[in-house]
Amino acid sequence: MKKLLTLLLISIFSITLAFSEGQAETGTDKVIEINFSSVSVPGDAHTEAMTVFKKELEKLSGGTMKVNVYHSGQLFPQEGEQDAVRQGTVDMVYTSAPWLAEFVPYLSMFSAVYTFQGYDHMTKVLNGEIGKKIFQDVVDSQGIRPLGAYYLGTRQLNLVEKVGPVRTPADMAGVKLRTPGSPSWIALGKALGGNPTPMSFGEVYMGLKTGAVEGQDNPLGTDKNAKFYEVTKYIVLTNHVVDSTWPTINEKKWQSFSDKQKEWVLKSVDKARIACDKQNLETEAGILDFFKGEGMIIIEDPDVKAFADYAKNSYLTESKDISKDWDWDLYDKVQGMVK
Repeated sequence: MKKLLTLLLISIFSITLAFSEGQAETGTDKVIEINFSSVSVPGDAHTEAMTVFKKELEKLSGGTMKVNVYHSGQLFPQEGEQDAVRQGTVDMVYTSAPWLAEFVPYLSMFSAVYTFQGYDHMTKVLNGEIGKKIFQDVVDSQGIRPLGAYYLGTRQLNLVEKVGPVRTPADMAGVKLRTPGSPSWIALGKALGGNPTPMSFGEVYMGLKTGAVEGQDNPLGTDKNAKFYEVTKYIVLTNHVVDSTWPTINEKKWQSFSDKQKEWVLKSVDKARIACDKQNLETEAGILDFFKGEGMIIIEDPDVKAFADYAKNSYLTESKDISKDWDWDLYDKVQGMVK
């Protein structure tokens, strides 16, 4: 009996040891937490995508990886979260070409007015081989790793009543146009003919209401969710930027994952991308009726060619400090990918 008990204990110990070794091998012997921060608001597709990412990763990992979602600037303002992910103060944020161009200068061309001709063009470029090269350049330069490109929507001008109807860049002269604070965003404001006025996203609603700014540009879904229609009168369908946002992780955090964990993260990011893109495309297909119902005036026939021509000249002249670093061979390659 004693011998049998000894053999049984040895057997249990061996099985336990083998199991724990297997857990250590895959890195799943403890719960890993990922703190994901965004200034986006509830209802925004990329805010909802954070929850899709959370649920999928926790499912794939069997609960051994946990995602803590913080939206609406709960942890950091827009500028602060960009620094926080570099420093590792937070694990994941959304970033994009304009925020990164300060450090990887050629990236500003991917947020320039009329670089992309539509959703299919944008996602083919940024979620393909060119995107992989771009993202690796960011890793090498900044120690943060973009994991994909989500469709944020197509940016349109949104203006207060005082400005009046806008159909050409000349109509934008002197208009205080809110932009984020990075040089690439400011260049974009100039390219639209406005007077760029840097302001954090969380301040835009009151800025429009008080007249501190007289316009802003965002995808229509963001205009709705942030309730900008309450303090503006015009939407001008310039279609000037097919915008994307990039879920991005601190590189040290990324390298702390096992290969299996990285695979789970990438699968979860892609599932969230599909959900985000689908929501934004569906929103844009029917949202104009909502704004019309709120009493907004939709300018559906702006002179897009005039805006495009003005923008090109603006980048080459008053923002030549930005365009001088563009990779024109890569730009031409991107343009050649239009269907």
